[in-house]
Amino acid sequence: MSQITTHILDTTRGKPAVAVPIALFQQQGNEWLQLGAGKTNQDGRIADLLANDVLLAAGVYRMHFDTNSYFNANDESGFYPFVDIVFEINGDGEHYHIPLLLTAYGYSTYRGS
Repeated sequence: MSQITTHILDTTRGKPAVAVPIALFQQQGNEWLQLGAGKTNQDGRIADLLANDVLLAAGVYRMHFDTNSYFNANDESGFYPFVDIVFEINGDGEHYHIPLLLTAYGYSTYRGS
């Protein structure tokens, strides 16, 4: 399993958000370097944003969720065309799970396990 994992739950429907494009970036100065990308599966998860043997250095990272694609695929209008979650890791090789709870007019996140 990747050191960074995620999942999205559409809390309006009470179901996983399927086929949401997600990209992972690392901050390098004023720039963002893309490290990985994918789409959520039937369970709303991406377990392989990074190769299993990749260990990230301490730093600031950003996960970009293309929520507009999801809302469009479901013939729904959404207020947030994308969600960016910026977080910091300490470089100890620990696993980080970044979930997103999503509705058309709101979202929340937390550090999962």
